[in-house]
Amino acid sequence: MSNHADKGPKNPFLSVFAFAFAQWARQGWLVAGICALFLLATLTDVLMPLYAGRLVDAISAGLADLPAARGAALAALAAMIVLALAAVATRHVAFIGICRFTLRIMSEVAQEAFWRIQRFSTDWHANSFAGSTVRKITRGMWAFDMFNDTVMIALLGSVTVLGGATALLAWHWPLMGVLVGVGAVAYLALTAGLSLAYVAPAARLSNAWDTRLGGGLADAVSCNAVVKAFGGESREDERIAGMLGKWSVRTSRTWNRSTNNGTLQGLVLVALRAAVIGAAIWLWSQGRATPGDVVYVLTTYVVVQGYLRDVGMHIRNLQRSVNDMEELVEFHDQGLGVEDRVDARPIAVREGRIAFERVRFHYAGHRTPLYDDFSVAIAAGERVGLVGHSGSGKTTFVKLLQRLYDINDGRISIDGMDVARATQASLRSQIAIVQQEPVLFHRSLAENIGYGRPGATPREMARAARLAHAEEFVARLPRGYETLVGERGVKLSGERQRIAIARAFLADAPILILDEATSSLDSESEALIQEGMQRLMLGRTAIVIAHRLSTVQKLDRILVFDRGRIVEEGTHAGLVRSENGIYRRLFERQAMALAEGLEAGLQAV
Repeated sequence: MSNHADKGPKNPFLSVFAFAFAQWARQGWLVAGICALFLLATLTDVLMPLYAGRLVDAISAGLADLPAARGAALAALAAMIVLALAAVATRHVAFIGICRFTLRIMSEVAQEAFWRIQRFSTDWHANSFAGSTVRKITRGMWAFDMFNDTVMIALLGSVTVLGGATALLAWHWPLMGVLVGVGAVAYLALTAGLSLAYVAPAARLSNAWDTRLGGGLADAVSCNAVVKAFGGESREDERIAGMLGKWSVRTSRTWNRSTNNGTLQGLVLVALRAAVIGAAIWLWSQGRATPGDVVYVLTTYVVVQGYLRDVGMHIRNLQRSVNDMEELVEFHDQGLGVEDRVDARPIAVREGRIAFERVRFHYAGHRTPLYDDFSVAIAAGERVGLVGHSGSGKTTFVKLLQRLYDINDGRISIDGMDVARATQASLRSQIAIVQQEPVLFHRSLAENIGYGRPGATPREMARAARLAHAEEFVARLPRGYETLVGERGVKLSGERQRIAIARAFLADAPILILDEATSSLDSESEALIQEGMQRLMLGRTAIVIAHRLSTVQKLDRILVFDRGRIVEEGTHAGLVRSENGIYRRLFERQAMALAEGLEAGLQAV
């Protein structure tokens, strides 16, 4: 059985960037167009100070040759207006493109994450909080919005401005170019280093607690009926308060580190500003720069400083978005657990013969196998009951038949086809199951019943409800089949079992699994359901997991499990005659409990 631990990537930043760029590659031409437009818009910021300097020089020389100066000033002004309009137009088109691009990516990554989670192993779902899982998806999905804006708009533009401004300054004054270039590189290196090594680890831990908090809230809310039943509101308040306290401490540390990072960046910018302005004054005092040149330098530095200051914020945003995406990326890096083989094909069950052939299976983390050299055959159309103490292997039997787990050795087949070679969707569509604790969607009764067979007509759903003895209570509801059942069917009580049975009736699958399907019903309803299920079993292979032995007395064969082995098998009549047998002992114990209950009832009367 394949088992994938939930481990994070070795290098989260590299893993997230690789994942993000893989998403970008799907829309390569759109990415290229957006980046080109933002580059053009950014270049206008680089050229604007140049024409501002020419405008100042033209004004300064105006008294000597007024017509020529006026022409030069107007030309510089016209160039500045054209650059500004070009920047507005290109940014407008680019933003429309990036909105479309980002929304498409957010939809795709959320859809793909949901696809994978739906197919993760039963073990994974048993060990995961639904609330935490939802939080990881939504947080990672929205982080893509910030990631795309930061990389494609902010950082790309900042690097372009810094490179272009440094090159133009170096072309006029090499010393000034070196000063700005070295200062900018040092600032960027410091910012990136602090974000990755100082802020990111704290942010990663605060996100982990954010995920735990979401799971804890969802767990308490979904189990509110239990909370109320035991008066546990105060206990849950204390539990969530404890989680909020730990989340607050971790988040506070992240925010404080971000603040420290920003303050240090501000000090570096002050030092760089002093150096650039001092160099400009020195160039002017040496006669190597005109007043317009000084304005050009100062204006350029104002632009550069603005972008540098923004780069610090952008890198912090990038670090935060990467942290927020890490858990989403882990979903994509994690194996599904139970996967369709490359050569898997749909299975079409016609007879319903089931065979376990020398099966060996153990759950992950268990050294001792539950099944070892386990073999049993169930004939087509046979009705078989599974009986035994809890943990004896009954439920595992049907889970392996559905291929919710992969076996370690041996073979499980239906109509001679190895279930491991069938597609999981086709296999499970051939098996109708009613669980002991049925789970319903927070959707209408019609949608919950119809889930057994998509496309079923209202008449077919009504017939299934009638066979499951659910039609009467549905008719009493104000909205009938359109009534919403609440999360996990919380608005229903014993009726949940009837809806699950109706769903199985409607599925009309060749193999039927009933996991104590009448356990939540009253005696009168149970008798009616038993009659309907007897009709449903005709012509089908039926497996009934029984805790109350009254449900298996009329079956063709009963298998008695004990520690992963079948220790007894036969009909009810034959097994109760077996002295010292497990089945007889269980039957006598239940019969005695029933007799004691009847006697107590008579005495009370």
